[in-house]
Amino acid sequence: MYRSHVLVCGGTGCTSSNSAAIIEKLESEIAAKGLAEEVKVIKTGCFGLCALGPIMIVYPEGCFYSQVKVDDVPEIVEEHLLKGRMVKRLLYDETVKEDTVKSLNETKFYAKQKRVALRNCGVIDPENIDEYIAFDGYQALAKCLKEYTPEQVIQIVKDSGLRGRGGGGFPTGLKWEFTSKNSAPQKYVVCNADEGDPGAFMDRSVLEGDPHCIVEAMTICGYATGATEGYIYVRAEYPIAVKRLKIAIKEAREYGLLGKNIFDSGFDFDLHIRLGAGAFVCGEETALMTSIEGNRGEPRPRPPYPAVKGLFASPTTENNVETFANIPQIILKGAEYFASMGTEKSKGTKVFALGGKINNTGLVEIPMGTTLREIIEEIGGGIPNGKKFKAAQTGGPSGGCIPASLMDTEIDYDNLTAIGCMMGSGGLIVMDEDNCMVDIAKFFLDFTVDESCGKCAPCRIGTKRMREILEKITDGKATLEDLDKLEKLAHYIKDNSLCGLGQTAPNPVLATLKFFRDEYEAHVVDKKCPAGVCKALLNYVIDPEKCIGCTLCARNCPAGAITGTVKNPHVIDTAKCIKCGACMSACKKQAISKQ
Repeated sequence: MYRSHVLVCGGTGCTSSNSAAIIEKLESEIAAKGLAEEVKVIKTGCFGLCALGPIMIVYPEGCFYSQVKVDDVPEIVEEHLLKGRMVKRLLYDETVKEDTVKSLNETKFYAKQKRVALRNCGVIDPENIDEYIAFDGYQALAKCLKEYTPEQVIQIVKDSGLRGRGGGGFPTGLKWEFTSKNSAPQKYVVCNADEGDPGAFMDRSVLEGDPHCIVEAMTICGYATGATEGYIYVRAEYPIAVKRLKIAIKEAREYGLLGKNIFDSGFDFDLHIRLGAGAFVCGEETALMTSIEGNRGEPRPRPPYPAVKGLFASPTTENNVETFANIPQIILKGAEYFASMGTEKSKGTKVFALGGKINNTGLVEIPMGTTLREIIEEIGGGIPNGKKFKAAQTGGPSGGCIPASLMDTEIDYDNLTAIGCMMGSGGLIVMDEDNCMVDIAKFFLDFTVDESCGKCAPCRIGTKRMREILEKITDGKATLEDLDKLEKLAHYIKDNSLCGLGQTAPNPVLATLKFFRDEYEAHVVDKKCPAGVCKALLNYVIDPEKCIGCTLCARNCPAGAITGTVKNPHVIDTAKCIKCGACMSACKKQAISKQ
């Protein structure tokens, strides 16, 4: 029995900030102080508050140490673990009291969250099946195999109101039912872990922090739908997730929780991992299955739908990681438990990867119906540097933007659809007044143009034509007729593309046109970028009243575009200026502005 447990985040974010070296140093310092029998170090998954990583929590006190460095470890071991005195300078400031610490659940970041899919992330060692079992792991599977028929399992999932968390929001129980009703000698379960949206890391964090919940959920799905084999399609760029999935599958087999005759029920089920090469289109379910089969990842026409003819031409159920992560809790706690959270048509919680111009970047899980304002101002801690919130992009290149005027929108599937956006898989990129919405639309369209598989002409050709128009706009060469053409083309591509990639590719353009048309018109009519982002439409100007002639700007200009003498106002030659902004960054008197 250990008197203290030290949990250190071993997710990708904290690992990139050197948490592995922190763990190594912890273990050596603990051993050197003779505490190896009293203190246990555990490498966990993501705690969520990525902005403060590397993160360390010491129990039983619950001390939340943030931005820990290797050099801080000896002090933590000496003062806290040996002498019992908290190292206050390293504590997350919101948790600090006079003589003790506040629970993390009392902090603004965590107070409004409800962790269901993320319940074990940052809590257990993801590479130890015993820890998962200690937190009710595999009890849901046992309950299904011992107490429920497949039909009853499906009914529970239907009654919970769970909808697919991959972006489409299709009722999960209904999807399972469709597969179950198709008789075939072989059926499959597929987990879509091909998380390709820029800025999205929800599924990766679940796989890194709680891989066994996906193994358990897929096995439950196999039982409910009559499948005996499953595939997890995960991108190769997620090495930590892949490693932990392999360990989880191996452990589950050794414990008899995968393979033949699970729980002596007569039910057989096994899992395999397939690595994706990073093609965004393989996030589309039919392209994903084509890739698993060893072919080029291109989408197939539907119908037939995967429930009828999916992987290897057999009935297949496909859900993404977050969808599966909710299943064990729904089975254990009942459909009513899950349905009690959220809104009338969007039950439960949703995980978001919160990024961009926000103080508390990280992973959050909130009940459906939470407003965007609550996410930005309370959970996210607001916009840095006193800037104003401008918009939030939901769903990455498949989604749309929510402007500041709609900050009180309750986030759920139907509300976002009503304003011309979509939930997407859960990326939430926050933008401030310094972001150009035309440039943002072009960024996402650049991505979809590169990621189009090329199978259908509307997506292959249409998205390129849209990008060309956007380039004309940001270069100051477009007309108002180009705006009308851009909008018409966007609707045509949505209506005629083969798969979800092309059907949703115009969304960022349509959403920004809807809410920020004045910015587009400023680019076209006034030949100005209001945010000062589009280089072709801006000039750097030195205010002679503020310039003191320190020459810093001239010395930092890589193009030699600034002239002037010491102690006299300088001038920028706009013909030579490459608009890099080096002069503005160097000026200590704020004498240079963008116009």
